[in-house]
Amino acid sequence: MPRARLRQRKVDAAAETVLRLRRPRPAVWDTIVEAAASSGPEVYWSAQQVLIQAGRAAAPYADQLADRLDSLLRDPHDYLIGQLAFALAGIGDVRAMPGLHRLAVQGRLWRDGGHAAPALAALPAAELLPLLRRDLVAEQAAGGNAFALSVLAALGPEAAPALPEVVACLEGPYAHGAARVLGRIGPAAAPAAGRLAEFATGAGRPPGPYGPDARGVWRGVRMAAWAHSRVTGDDSLALRGYAADLASGRGSRVLPYLADFGPAAAPHTAAVRALIHSPGAWTRVAAAHAWWRITGDPELAVPVLLAAVDPEWDGHVAYPTPLAVRHLGEIGAPAAVARPVLTRLLERETRLDYAWERHRILADDAFTRTLTEALAGIGSHIPG
Repeated sequence: MPRARLRQRKVDAAAETVLRLRRPRPAVWDTIVEAAASSGPEVYWSAQQVLIQAGRAAAPYADQLADRLDSLLRDPHDYLIGQLAFALAGIGDVRAMPGLHRLAVQGRLWRDGGHAAPALAALPAAELLPLLRRDLVAEQAAGGNAFALSVLAALGPEAAPALPEVVACLEGPYAHGAARVLGRIGPAAAPAAGRLAEFATGAGRPPGPYGPDARGVWRGVRMAAWAHSRVTGDDSLALRGYAADLASGRGSRVLPYLADFGPAAAPHTAAVRALIHSPGAWTRVAAAHAWWRITGDPELAVPVLLAAVDPEWDGHVAYPTPLAVRHLGEIGAPAAVARPVLTRLLERETRLDYAWERHRILADDAFTRTLTEALAGIGSHIPG
């Protein structure tokens, strides 16, 4: 068999291993990086697809990856720039920035790495903001950029310098994402308070399919109300709107917001308690969390949340296991009864096999972080 074919099989086998196992032997990652960061002509698709989502696993190879990226930036054949740049971003290495800027200039940032957007959150905000602001401006004709807004939302108050670009996105199809970013920024987004209030009350709405002539309610009304409260510090407008939702049978849609308000949402505890017995698992989890955040009483919430943790969860997004785990960790020591099942999930050798391959490592790493943080919140020993 030709040597190239043998090497191809070795690389494909290594990629399959890191997609299947949470803790593969270091030599397996050696094979992936050698194939994807080699200066030779052979670059394998399978290696690229796992490298872009490697996260901290790529840390031992940072210099090698950065050198390869630097060489490609001086070469017109830049097919691998996105994978290398996102791999470096996932470990917080600022040497990713020239590659990310090249992708942004070419309009490829979200196309090459949209599924790996969480990797950018590891980079310093000061490095990311010029990139994301330019991307939003470049995409204004299309109403903004959902990719850039998702990263800005993760930055929270550090996204404040991008306020002009985010506010402009309120007037397009990505207004929902822009409102989320403004709420995460908080008081520094005060110039947008008036427009958010219009959206929250129905006095105004963004253009597009849910614009002024649309019959349905704009889907971002509740998000705009939440953002208005976070920007202004006044929760009265949001709570009035959420009360109307509860009264009209749409309470499941506002439970996450009520949880965020905590004790300020105390007038709605009866409605929240009733939703704990909803037939829908997502609603039960959200109601249990809201109950605990509002009342501080874990006795009713913990059994409901624990029941939603599937000890065999395989990554299927239809089930709220990760959310229930996160909420149990927030409750802390009173949720100690969840320790065995959370430990079992964390000690599992195989990754979540339901997630598609281009997202599997990212999804599994996010879940293991959620489990680790939950066990730490409960006060448990974290398995090595």
